[in-house]
Amino acid sequence: MGEAERGDAAPRQTVTYFCAREHRSVVPFSTEAQVPESWDCPKCGLPASLDSDNPPPAPKIEPYKTHLAYVKERRSDKEAEDILDEALELLRSRRKSGDIIF
Repeated sequence: MGEAERGDAAPRQTVTYFCAREHRSVVPFSTEAQVPESWDCPKCGLPASLDSDNPPPAPKIEPYKTHLAYVKERRSDKEAEDILDEALELLRSRRKSGDIIF
């Protein structure tokens, strides 16, 4: 299909973004669109900005934490022992009363 069959293309502007790894991304936008200050680099995924001299730094990636690591942040060892003792006491009392426990 030619342009005559689809209609005229919307007027466009091209904007260049720069990432910390010195990649250059040229992104077309409509002239009516508001151009965002940052854009994800399609080559490496880092944030890119309009300023070629000062691209945004790479975000600091926190290592994956396990559920236990989060619990240890909230509870002290003493609190954990108290909770464990309470749960064991409840379990033992249910066994004595004849409850079926899996």
